[in-house]
Amino acid sequence: MPVAQTKEPTARHGSGPSGPECWRIELPHAPSAVPLARALTGAALRDLRATADRATAALLAAELVANAVAHTRGPGPVALVVRAQAAGCEVEVHDADPTPVVGLLAAACDAEWTGRTAGPAAGNSGAAVGQRSPVVGRGLRLVRGLSTAAGCRRTPHGKAVWFTLPALREPRLP
Repeated sequence: MPVAQTKEPTARHGSGPSGPECWRIELPHAPSAVPLARALTGAALRDLRATADRATAALLAAELVANAVAHTRGPGPVALVVRAQAAGCEVEVHDADPTPVVGLLAAACDAEWTGRTAGPAAGNSGAAVGQRSPVVGRGLRLVRGLSTAAGCRRTPHGKAVWFTLPALREPRLP
């Protein structure tokens, strides 16, 4: 699916032939995309009636969009995809750079991108045990720590960095 060049956020809402309802929002490749991602993630989850924690999803989506803006080349948009799932939600951030994100590689992505078999060092940025990694920042630590799963995958136009959140034990009121 080609990505439209745009400076204003654009959104598509609907469900695919084999997937749950989702929002796909194209954001500008600029720092202004970060607060937009935070606000639109919460709005999408409310609209989709997803049972995941909206505040956590908005925080993590903003972190991934900030990383995409800071570490990839523009001017193409950054796409935010928010999906409701039966047990929570999944959020993806798409960008045009195919380079994997160190520190968020899922085992399958690690093997696909590097030719290595996933193991204890899969996704390790090379820092010694107990030391902070200079490559993996605070945002990625938040994503890994607060999500139930996170990773990245290749797409026809670059990559998608994603995370999932579980359903809240007691769903919030709208």
